[in-house]
Amino acid sequence: MSFGFGVCREPSIELEGENNMSISVPPSNMHQHLHNVLQSGEGADISFKVKGETFPAHRIILASRSSVFRAELFGSMSESTASCIEIEDMEPQIFKALLQFIYTDMFPPSDDHTDEGVELDGDIMAQHLIVAADRYALDRLRLICEETLAKKINADNVVTTLALAAQHNCQQLKELCLDYISSSKILDSLIETDVFESFLVSCPSIYKQLLKKVASNRRT
Repeated sequence: MSFGFGVCREPSIELEGENNMSISVPPSNMHQHLHNVLQSGEGADISFKVKGETFPAHRIILASRSSVFRAELFGSMSESTASCIEIEDMEPQIFKALLQFIYTDMFPPSDDHTDEGVELDGDIMAQHLIVAADRYALDRLRLICEETLAKKINADNVVTTLALAAQHNCQQLKELCLDYISSSKILDSLIETDVFESFLVSCPSIYKQLLKKVASNRRT
């Protein structure tokens, strides 16, 4: 006796018109969950002491976000076995903001820039965070800070902003500062100042780049 098997398919039903059915999917709130983890300190396995303040953190999160932290916490450096690392050359507000970015991938809101009555405005915070971002190889944070400072470039701060950009590998910010300075009106006002002269003497490579910008502007 033999048996035969076949596949029966139900006739497909074609719906006329466009299918407008959809499911509402909320936006990702992972950053908020990680922010809560940072705030609570739950499961923390490392802490940082910054000028008297202690910040608990999680090695794996720091290492996954920063190659510098990965080397410090999981490499052959002495910090890899330490339970508490002391940082002496950074303000607590800046380190707190740095951790918040690492956990949430977001620039800290302005209301988080106050700590024990000491308030830092967005520009000052961005300047300090550029240094921290360069130190811990956080390129996205550095670029966010570059964007913040680029919007505030003026004749009063362009020299200090250029110096900061040149020192901490902020190529886009540096180019914008050079473009701003190379306009004849701004250059004429700055060239008489001691600060600008001292900066150019200390950074001959920037001086050469500025000369090229000026020459290019005159040709166009």
